[in-house]
Amino acid sequence: MQEDNIKLMKIDAHQHFWKFDPVQDTWITNDMAVLQRDYTPSDLESLLSAHGFSGCVAVQADQAEAETYYLADLAKQHDWIKGVVGWVDLRSDRLQASLDQISELPSVKGFRHIIQSEPDGFMRQPAFIEGLRQLESYDFTYDILIYEQQLEEVITLVDLLSENQKLVIDHIAKPIIREKSFTTWEKYIRQLAKRPNTRIKVSGLVTEADWQHWQQSDFQPYLSTVLDAFGPHRMMFGSDWPVCLLAAQYEQVVSVIQDFVNPLSATEQAAIMGQTAVDFYQLSD
Repeated sequence: MQEDNIKLMKIDAHQHFWKFDPVQDTWITNDMAVLQRDYTPSDLESLLSAHGFSGCVAVQADQAEAETYYLADLAKQHDWIKGVVGWVDLRSDRLQASLDQISELPSVKGFRHIIQSEPDGFMRQPAFIEGLRQLESYDFTYDILIYEQQLEEVITLVDLLSENQKLVIDHIAKPIIREKSFTTWEKYIRQLAKRPNTRIKVSGLVTEADWQHWQQSDFQPYLSTVLDAFGPHRMMFGSDWPVCLLAAQYEQVVSVIQDFVNPLSATEQAAIMGQTAVDFYQLSD
């Protein structure tokens, strides 16, 4: 019975919480005024409930180990925060000690680094690669946050890792949707999809489009490509709330993906809207 319940879980696999600090959160610029405040579980809970979600995965926004513990503490307080993707310094000499300690937190499922802001070659650093390799023995996942121009480097990275290391690409690798950038992105997305240990989040689309004038049709070629390349059982929905508020309300983000998956079978829809995340992050009800 528990297994049946888990299979019906609807999960928002990518969202954030933060206490806004203008000194720390320099990425939140003045043209992102809607994000310049605290975003807490009390802000999200009603949105999840209104759209039938069983829970969410909280993803790091700050690159400090304290962020991991902050999110894990929120998960202790709110059982609908089903998992946490934290941050750890993969290049640190004390990485193993950090992983040993964090592995005691049941809500922490994996880690992420904001690679999109790093220079070319970041993913080729031996210390970074070796750090990533250590995650497998703890069964930690890794979220890869990049721009489309970093896809080729990601493929090289993935090929250096064990096929048992679970990896997920955030925000479909951020193609420049507002400029209809597609051909190069599609080439490398299809190559990446051939690596069986990779998954992909259909998230963050609206903020890569024209914030004020996007339309559902803008996303169709990207979503169709991802569906064809990865298949529904390797795709997971994420709202990217509250960052999505730069371009859309929560219900609009849900609608973009729900409208796309409506023609699919019930099993395929359930995979994208929850089951893939449940399996990947080993979430429980």
